[in-house]
Amino acid sequence: GEVCNMITKKYGEFLPSMQSAEDLVSQVEGLSSNIDLLKAGIETEIQHDLNVAVAEFTELKQQLERDTLVLSILKKLQEFDTAIKEYNAALLEKKYVAAAQQLEKARSNLKMLESRKGFELKILKALGTELTVQTQNMLYHLGEEWQKLAVWKLPPSKGTCSISLESVTHSELHLRTVPSKEEEVTGPPVADVLQAFAVLGELHAKLKSFGQLLLKYVLKPLISYPSLQPVIEEQSDVFILRFKSEEPNLDHCSPVEVFDKIKLIFEVLHKYLLNVPLEQPMEDNKECRVLLAELLGDMIWEELSDCLIQNCLVNSIPTNSSKLEQYIEVIKSTEEFEKALKDMQFLKGDTTNLLKYARNVNSHFANKKCQDVIVAARNLMTSEIHNTVKITPDSCVALPRLPNSRAGDHLQVQKTSRPLHNETVNLENETNLSRYTFSLPTCRISSAVEKLMELAYQTLLEATASTDQCCIQLFYSVRNIFQLFYDVVPTYHRENLQKLPQLAAIHHNNCMYIAHHLLTLGHQFRYRLTNILCDGAATFVDLVPGFRRLGMECFLAQMRVQKGEILERLSSARNFSSMDDEENYCAANKAIRQVLHQLKRLGKVWQDVLPVNVYCKAMGTLLNTALSEIIARIAALEDISAEDADRLYSLCKTMVEEGPQVFTPLPEDDKNKKYQEEVPVYVQKWMTFKELMIILQANLQEIVDQWADGKGPLAAEFSAAEVKSLIRALFQNTERRAAALAKIK
Repeated sequence: GEVCNMITKKYGEFLPSMQSAEDLVSQVEGLSSNIDLLKAGIETEIQHDLNVAVAEFTELKQQLERDTLVLSILKKLQEFDTAIKEYNAALLEKKYVAAAQQLEKARSNLKMLESRKGFELKILKALGTELTVQTQNMLYHLGEEWQKLAVWKLPPSKGTCSISLESVTHSELHLRTVPSKEEEVTGPPVADVLQAFAVLGELHAKLKSFGQLLLKYVLKPLISYPSLQPVIEEQSDVFILRFKSEEPNLDHCSPVEVFDKIKLIFEVLHKYLLNVPLEQPMEDNKECRVLLAELLGDMIWEELSDCLIQNCLVNSIPTNSSKLEQYIEVIKSTEEFEKALKDMQFLKGDTTNLLKYARNVNSHFANKKCQDVIVAARNLMTSEIHNTVKITPDSCVALPRLPNSRAGDHLQVQKTSRPLHNETVNLENETNLSRYTFSLPTCRISSAVEKLMELAYQTLLEATASTDQCCIQLFYSVRNIFQLFYDVVPTYHRENLQKLPQLAAIHHNNCMYIAHHLLTLGHQFRYRLTNILCDGAATFVDLVPGFRRLGMECFLAQMRVQKGEILERLSSARNFSSMDDEENYCAANKAIRQVLHQLKRLGKVWQDVLPVNVYCKAMGTLLNTALSEIIARIAALEDISAEDADRLYSLCKTMVEEGPQVFTPLPEDDKNKKYQEEVPVYVQKWMTFKELMIILQANLQEIVDQWADGKGPLAAEFSAAEVKSLIRALFQNTERRAAALAKIK
């Protein structure tokens, strides 16, 4: 019973709750269908209304934007118009800055209008034209005012870049003075005119042309002409700058004087024209105040400082080390000059090139010195070779007295120009050499080469007294002199060295002379130089072989030319055959005469030029060429008649008698005999030639005797085959000839 009750109770409670759940479900279903209806309604009707509203809104928005744009354009047009009106009013009252500002305002309005895309108004073109006209009008007025401020009175220009001294003395610059506070101001103040130019962006061009005139007619002439003096005259309302020319006491102005004159010019300009602060428009519309002086300085300083360096400081660099001390003064005045320009605000910032240049005097000194040395050397090398001086074993370059090795770095160089005649050159401390150890044989060299050597010694001497850096530079510039000689002379004088035997001889001597000095050149200065140049590199010995070769090659080339000419002349002697024919004999005789003439002429041009031993070797070699050729031609003949033999003998006799006379190494005739007697020493084929002459005159027995079983003088000069060949040519084929031939073996 109890269980029944429980179940009934549970169901009693369950049924109503189930009922309410079912009610809830039916309600939800009803609600859901309502939503679907509503959704369908929205999608059909309200969405449509919404779309219409959005479209209307967009249209209204665009309309509003158009109206705003039109309104802003009208506003800009109105602003443009107002600006032009205000500009005109200001211009009438000569309020130039205000007028210029209004013009710029109008310009920026116009720019804005032109930048609107899709609004190409026809009126814009007209406005642009109007603005251009008004700007030109304003610039014209400003130009008139500017011309009253600074008036140039210049002589008619010849169109050249640089201005003559005379035209500078006829140039004037008039500056209108700024009236003092109490006086009535007649025109607009300087600042207004300049500020208006600045606003219009035209100040730069105006200042640039002013700066160029200033450089051309005032600043550069003051640097170039030492005699120019600025003359200043102040009147009540105008200041005048003109120039007068005085007798200069020097070719080049001292930098100190030049700086003073230029400083004066800038002070005047600063006082009357340039001390005007200006509002300069910057990129991002910020204004910045700039002094006019600074603007002008930016434009002309570089050109001015270049001109000062090139035409003033360069010339003031000393040429010898003793004057370097005094250069401090120039550096000081350069510093003061720059400071003055900075105070006036022409210059801003750090040390300029000008001061750097002045302070770097040691390096410039070295560069200038080296350049002078090379220029001088080059001039000597390109001068005439044939102006000669005679050198003897006693001659010596005017050398400084050599310090002993203990003097080390603190050497005191005694500059003696006495040639070191009768003293031994003290190369090492204790080792004394004979004065002829390093002597050259007597000969002639170009005076230019002697001067070149002196230049080298002088420069090395200067090097030993200089700062380390300078010393090194000078040492290398002396080496450069010799390298230059090696490259320049053979090329520059090439034609003459080929054509003229005398010049070839002098050039040969020049090279030997230089090589001779290069052996010891570094040695004399080595105590000073070795300390600076690493590993004792202060030497010139490495250049010696090159110079000897240079001299030899040139002279040998000349010898080849002369040999060629001798052989050329002998080739016209018809091989020395058939001398019984008169025509043939004449040709051979002429050839021999020409050869002797050529040798005689050479003997003359080389006389007193070449060292005697070189002279004798050279002449001997050439005479030998002629004799060898004659021997070879005669020995090759197959048939020599008795008359041929006589004529050949007389031709050879001419050579033997006159050949030695071409040896004239010395101008004094009596001294040449010795060398003429020594001809057999220098002419290799001399004895051969004499033996040939004996054969031409001898009978068969005499020839056999001369041969003397291969031990006689004939055998010393000719081979058995050559002697047999000559016998066959000279004698008829007889038993006696056959017997003689049999003995030659």
